[in-house]
Amino acid sequence: MEELEMTILEGEERMDKAIEAYIRELSTVRTGKANASLLDTISIDYYGVATPIKQISSITIPEANQLYIKPFDKTSLKAIETAIFASTLGLTPQNDGAGIRLILPKMTEERRRELVKTVGKLEENAKVAIRNIRRDLNDEIKKASITEDQEKEELADVQELTDKKISEIEKITSKKNEDLMSF
Repeated sequence: MEELEMTILEGEERMDKAIEAYIRELSTVRTGKANASLLDTISIDYYGVATPIKQISSITIPEANQLYIKPFDKTSLKAIETAIFASTLGLTPQNDGAGIRLILPKMTEERRRELVKTVGKLEENAKVAIRNIRRDLNDEIKKASITEDQEKEELADVQELTDKKISEIEKITSKKNEDLMSF
């Protein structure tokens, strides 16, 4: 019985990690407000090593729709500029010799709706991950040497946990969509 409790706790931990991964994915979807996490996926070749921009520079937000990237080593300025051009951000970096300014344009309603659809796809992937963990837990419960009543009780507990985690994902999605659609 104790082994089964450990399995369920591990399953809950896996669900929490799936939610954390979902939150990280959502941070790369821009809402029209400047956010340093937009640059999380961009790396440059820094002395032969692929290095994230945020590790080799300070990133500030001088205005609500701007990011300012100031590298610690000025020789990496051109590489950062090139990496931003090549990225999927669709932003034009403005190099002032000391740093790079990124101005985020106002998003059109059409673009916001596209991003809401993207968030929906990410949400569904996160829910599928939670459901897969539920399936694994249910399989473990069915393999365990417990009475039928205990099995039903454990399966109900796993379903309750699953519903709780999916509800968390839906709340996170709702907040993100609200941010996306606010002008």
